[in-house]
Amino acid sequence: MNFDLSSEEIMIQKAVRDFAQSQVAPGAAARDERSEFSFDLMKAMGALGFFGLPFSEEWGGSGAGTVSYALAVEEISRVDASLGLGLAAHVSLGCSPIYFFGTESQKAEYLSKAIDGTYLAAFGLTEPGAGSDAGGTATLATRNEDGWVISGEKCYITNAGHAGYIVATARTSRDSRRISAFIVPRDASGVSVSCAYNKLGMRSSETCEIHFDGVAVPPDHLLGEEGKGLHQFLDILDGGRISIGALGVGVAQAALDAALDYAQSRRQFGRAIGEFQAIQFKIADMAVEVEMARMMVLKAAWLKDQHRPYAREAAMAKLFASETAMRAANHALQIHGGAGYMKDFPVERYWRDAKLLEIGEGTSEIQRLVIARQLGLDSR
Repeated sequence: MNFDLSSEEIMIQKAVRDFAQSQVAPGAAARDERSEFSFDLMKAMGALGFFGLPFSEEWGGSGAGTVSYALAVEEISRVDASLGLGLAAHVSLGCSPIYFFGTESQKAEYLSKAIDGTYLAAFGLTEPGAGSDAGGTATLATRNEDGWVISGEKCYITNAGHAGYIVATARTSRDSRRISAFIVPRDASGVSVSCAYNKLGMRSSETCEIHFDGVAVPPDHLLGEEGKGLHQFLDILDGGRISIGALGVGVAQAALDAALDYAQSRRQFGRAIGEFQAIQFKIADMAVEVEMARMMVLKAAWLKDQHRPYAREAAMAKLFASETAMRAANHALQIHGGAGYMKDFPVERYWRDAKLLEIGEGTSEIQRLVIARQLGLDSR
């Protein structure tokens, strides 16, 4: 077993880290305070090739692989989880469905521009009545002589305000859970997007509601086979869990870094609080869990790159890394004491951002169901 990163992976990690520290970190707190999404930073990541890391050169990617992509998500999220979420959602949820299930013409029309950052890509799955129960989709696509007409609504959709297209799920039968996927241009008539959520955390990530009011799309905008949409997106979510796991590692590492710095500088009872065993134990536990989470994420990413089964490992990585991020942020805030509760230090932002990771891309409870079923257990 070789746990070393390749020279290419190290180079990519360094390039992303340099960008994160020089371009992303300086304004992260201010963007969070103002709930300000930075499309300029997203476009910059596209121009630097970050969006194309897991995709082939044919469509504008680099073919560097999932491990490199996970490293990139971790580095961005370490300084700004909101931007890390934008990166993860764009690549794993917006671009990947067309990359894996799209036709050559669909890729030529939409994918290359998403990979180079001309526009973003959004993934329209969640609805007011369909969250963990994705099969409960109510959005309806009706076939006519010109293609399809889509009506319905989606909620909590990342990047939709700056999307060039939305990959959306919809029923293709009123009377069954037969679900298909469609590529819906953002500027199509009948598409309206509102990005006005007032969120606890991930405040500078763009989160939107989408309404489809009789949106007409041509027949060639069906993605993959009719009726296979749910199966497609279960596959896509497996890959997406790796990126959310990487995001969790980034937040957890940031919390650990902040706690370690504060423990060495804050003095009480005549000495640094890091000399007290109670603080040392917290930081030691944080370090252990961060390292475990990172290894789990990179293992799942490596399995995906090797074209081996990885669904169980991706769910495990997402579950453990997201809960590690929450625990690490909580410990870091506690170590900072009253100062950590104030916006003068970033740990309160890490705490707020970390909570979403236990909810989005499948809640922790859903991850445990996925893992149990991968182990052969059935809850029916």
